[in-house]
Amino acid sequence: MSANEDTPVTVNENKDQFRPADHEHDHFLLTTVVGSYPKPKWLNRAKELYQDPDHEFDEDDWQEAKDDASRLITAEHERAGLDAVVDGEMRRNEMVEFFAHRIEGYEFNGPVKVWGHNYFDKPSVVSEVEYDESWLVDEYKFTAAASDRPVKVPITGPYTLANWSFNEAYDDDEALTYDLADLVNEEIEKLVEAGARYIQIDEPALATTPDDHAIVGEALERIVADIPEEVRIGLHVCYGDYSRIYPEILEFPVDEFDLELANGDYEQLDVFKDPEFSKDLALGVTDAHVAEVESVEQIEENIKKGLEVVPPEQLVVSPDCGVKLLPREVAYGKMANMVEAARNVEADLDAGNIDIERGAPAPADD
Repeated sequence: MSANEDTPVTVNENKDQFRPADHEHDHFLLTTVVGSYPKPKWLNRAKELYQDPDHEFDEDDWQEAKDDASRLITAEHERAGLDAVVDGEMRRNEMVEFFAHRIEGYEFNGPVKVWGHNYFDKPSVVSEVEYDESWLVDEYKFTAAASDRPVKVPITGPYTLANWSFNEAYDDDEALTYDLADLVNEEIEKLVEAGARYIQIDEPALATTPDDHAIVGEALERIVADIPEEVRIGLHVCYGDYSRIYPEILEFPVDEFDLELANGDYEQLDVFKDPEFSKDLALGVTDAHVAEVESVEQIEENIKKGLEVVPPEQLVVSPDCGVKLLPREVAYGKMANMVEAARNVEADLDAGNIDIERGAPAPADD
């Protein structure tokens, strides 16, 4: 069946709460980003000055620089037309290191080489992890005050926080994961109290160790305990063999799965067609690892691939992953073209030009 002006548009209330008041189409494909975004070059220079003991660039200067960068990138996301924005994680360095510095029980012993010439300051868990003070509430409040659009809050998930650290205190990573999940739950409660309604849990480690999906599922149960139903919880998973975790992940207590698929040219798309994908799908429609801006037409075709898996009311549009390693002008071009493509697909859905069941152009009338 094709959508047209005589066909009622199904509304997904959890997703539709982020629909702009002036949205021009009946259909709504929520557009957002996974999280990270290229930092302005001057912010990296400011960090060097702040870390230089011989320079007068002090804590207040460094805070002002991060504030300015957050305003700038949030405005850049707005200019691209995104429905839900992030500040590009301007205050964060690395997805595990940032949180480990804020959790009692972690310590650092120096960088570890991870690939090529890249190093990661891999932390160790040396005692029972404890929640001290909020990790992200100030970041969220600042971004929300800087934008008139909904703000999404990415948080590194407990399984990745455990898996990408040295465990020197717990019997196994499972026990560590569950304690960390309780801390993430505490942080989300504070974020919700501050007004956050869109939380994304990042678990890239799941795709590389898929046999532990049951551990991730139990951790998520702990994370969402007592979180209001209207708060949208997403799970971002990237770069792995999804057939090893599907359909089991459908049992996870989340509203949305954010999946990397463009980088693999959608070779794994069929994984999610049987059994039926019962959650919302945040489909990666631009490749975060290619420093070229996809055309609007190409992204439209990518979005339509998502309609082969879920109906429009369950589809969200985003890049494959964080785009912080791309040139900033490329990252912006991808976002702007992605939004334009999503609006074009919405218009085609409204006009009945797309077969919702097959995600292909409807046959022309004879």
